[in-house]
Amino acid sequence: MTLAPDEAARTNEELFGRAQRVIPGGVNSPVRAFTSVGGTPYFVARASGARVWDVEGTEYLDLVQSYGAIIAGHAHPTVVEAVQEAALSGTSYGAPTEREVLLAEEICRRVPSCDKVRMVSSGTEATMSAIRLARGFTGRDLVVKFAGNYHGHGDALLADSGSGVAMIDALHHGGVVGRPGSAGVPATAVAETVVVPYNEVPRLDERVACVIVEPVAANMGLIAPVEGFLSGLRAECDRIGALLVFDEVITGFRVAFGGAQAHYGVSPDLSCFGKVIGGGLNVGAFGGRAEIMDLLAPLGPVYQAGTLSGNPLATAAGLATLSLLDESVYPELTKRAGAFADRLQGVMEDAGLTVHCATVGPLVGLYFGDHAPVDFADARRTDEAAYAAFFHAMLDQGVALAPGPYEIMFPGLAHTDDVLGAIVDAAGHAARSVRIG
Repeated sequence: MTLAPDEAARTNEELFGRAQRVIPGGVNSPVRAFTSVGGTPYFVARASGARVWDVEGTEYLDLVQSYGAIIAGHAHPTVVEAVQEAALSGTSYGAPTEREVLLAEEICRRVPSCDKVRMVSSGTEATMSAIRLARGFTGRDLVVKFAGNYHGHGDALLADSGSGVAMIDALHHGGVVGRPGSAGVPATAVAETVVVPYNEVPRLDERVACVIVEPVAANMGLIAPVEGFLSGLRAECDRIGALLVFDEVITGFRVAFGGAQAHYGVSPDLSCFGKVIGGGLNVGAFGGRAEIMDLLAPLGPVYQAGTLSGNPLATAAGLATLSLLDESVYPELTKRAGAFADRLQGVMEDAGLTVHCATVGPLVGLYFGDHAPVDFADARRTDEAAYAAFFHAMLDQGVALAPGPYEIMFPGLAHTDDVLGAIVDAAGHAARSVRIG
């Protein structure tokens, strides 16, 4: 029997009502509920390239792009064909496949710091596993993270996080033991997590197993590392024998051919990936030096496993996506995003709004304030009400942004100059309506 959508419930409001009866909050990831911006979420029916259509038939130019998982554009023919071909041979085996080997080889080819890679099913799994491995390798327990960096929803890392957690997590200052960022996370889970300000190199001691960082902070708006920050972390970790872990779930294979570590010339001990390497399907990976990775089971005592790790559909989509991303792609994406950000800021300022549009490679951030933030405390000063008003004004103009002020924009291969120009024009109209309102 084929289950078809209920034709009696084909509006966003009707579907949201039905969803709330069977799904907590009506969504399967909190930010989708529009809690931060108000209103009813749109339910996507289909997508192509830079566009999505909701169940009511409304078309949007999409800058969400599955929060960065899509870089080639929705339903790219190369990716769709790869997934279709893989599905004809089965969707999961619980056994090794050739594609997971090929994808691991491709990641290692692009990222010199990775001798070996372990595939998982999400970015959260990647960071959780990397932390466990770092603790196993060093024999230490303490983990240092940065306020406003989001590393998934693992208990030990859900302290002073960005992204959707920033809306419910009160600001926490200084280099102190983290507190849980969610109910249900016991204090003991973060007792060995120390939270310090982003863009400041902390003084470490021999209790520290690892420092985990977003090399480009992309979950508290977009904040680039200041000069000397990443290299300073590398030197400080080396000084006391701790591991440096880069969370490149967002930046990996998006800001540069080899990720943020290639862009900034700083090599971590462990790297975490997701988003782009799944081509729109759920996947994650972590990798590093062989001497560290070989501590994983079955070779070593650090246990990590997953039935769907290296899933044949996800690896097919990931390989297809990476095949589209040679080194020549990134300068063009970066140039396009830079011009877009300049024009976006210009039309919004012309309309009387005070904003700052930041870029790192093709990543674009929008901060409602008069300067570029440098840390979480700074990022929290963004005008959340202004963002909510602008978000809805942009929806009215046919442009979809992320429904939260701490998310960023992800223009990709499908966002041509014409598409970005249309978005800039829409932003001018939206900004004027917000200013008048």
